[in-house]
Amino acid sequence: MPEALRAATLFTSGEYRAYELAEDDVPRMQRFFDASPSYFRIVSGATAPPTEGRDEFDSLPPADWPQGRKWMIGFDADSELVALATLIADLFAPGVWHVGLFMVAESRWGDGGRIYRDLEAWMRAQGARWLRLGVILGNHRAERFWRREGYVETRRRTGFRVGAQDNVLIVMGKPLDGGSIEELLSRVPRDRPD
Repeated sequence: MPEALRAATLFTSGEYRAYELAEDDVPRMQRFFDASPSYFRIVSGATAPPTEGRDEFDSLPPADWPQGRKWMIGFDADSELVALATLIADLFAPGVWHVGLFMVAESRWGDGGRIYRDLEAWMRAQGARWLRLGVILGNHRAERFWRREGYVETRRRTGFRVGAQDNVLIVMGKPLDGGSIEELLSRVPRDRPD
């Protein structure tokens, strides 16, 4: 039985099963990234490097940033990895969760909103009260997606390098359960507008 099928189900989203990715899933992650060239062309100007799966699995925020647990969540349909999310709990402050990456296979883009909303409900159940993320300026599909999901821009950062490409990063936030953007910005001052 594939390793992914042995991993405990965290939640489901329609026909998709969400589970925590493990070391054995790195090759599946790489195949997933290789099959999704549009994202990498936008953010880095090239296709995914051959180490992208390993790099994403191993990446962590800087050690001096207050942070909780890292979650790598895969979404499967019939043993095929169709989406993945990298999350950091309690980044900078308790209750602030960071969505480092949320990516859906190009063939499943139509399901992205539903998958994300189920992921957000799961994060809320784990203690998330505010969410934050960054979107590369010019990734129009992602910009529209996150705005539809209720995120608002808080600031922009220049010189955000991905591969050999410098980008402008749109920092976005979303309060949950009656919170406010002002509360998020009081907990994460670095996200305040310049």
